[in-house]
Amino acid sequence: MLRAMWVVPLAASITALVFATLLGRRYLERRRPAELLWAMALLMYAVASLALFLGVLDAWGGAEYRLYWLFGAVLNVPYLAAGEVLLLVKDRRVTLVTLVLLLFATAFAIARIRTATLDVAALSADLPQGKEVWAGDPIALDLARYYAFPTYFFLLGGTLWSAWRMRGRPNLRDRFFGLLAIAIGATVVAAGSAFALTGNVVGFSITLTAGIAVMFGGFVRSSRPTPSVPVP
Repeated sequence: MLRAMWVVPLAASITALVFATLLGRRYLERRRPAELLWAMALLMYAVASLALFLGVLDAWGGAEYRLYWLFGAVLNVPYLAAGEVLLLVKDRRVTLVTLVLLLFATAFAIARIRTATLDVAALSADLPQGKEVWAGDPIALDLARYYAFPTYFFLLGGTLWSAWRMRGRPNLRDRFFGLLAIAIGATVVAAGSAFALTGNVVGFSITLTAGIAVMFGGFVRSSRPTPSVPVP
């Protein structure tokens, strides 16, 4: 058992919490909805990493794994993608529809994972596999695929779309490179799942921390005020 490695997921949790707090303060100062959703996504990473820390430190329980799965595998990427929508599309109707869908999806995921049947024996591993923990309740396993996969590709697609829209417009450069960093950070976090599949707690936590740091830089850069184009 890797109980001595609890410090790595704890560091990931603290890092995510610090960045979430900084983004939350920026939202209170500037009132930009995208920053609020991104702060909530980072807070989810913090909670998931804290659950991982507790599981590595003193064995997994059902509550810790449900938190880890809900906030680390299901909900965080949809919040990242929703923040991108609110940043790129300045339309109140789009904002309202996005928030309503996000609220419904969040409520459903919380209710479903809270009551899902898990295999307690599978929790004996340092980093339990979702396919084993949710072997008796595949819907809980599939939620990660239904929520995270489409919104991850939407996040990448939004970056490409923004690149096309912003071509030849240097005043939007910060927004483009910020969105690119968010997509890269999300990809780094997703790549960490390879470590999760092998039960490598240290590798998973390090890639998670690195991805969070890259995303935070992207959040800050993409939400900078757009300079006005000088009139010739």
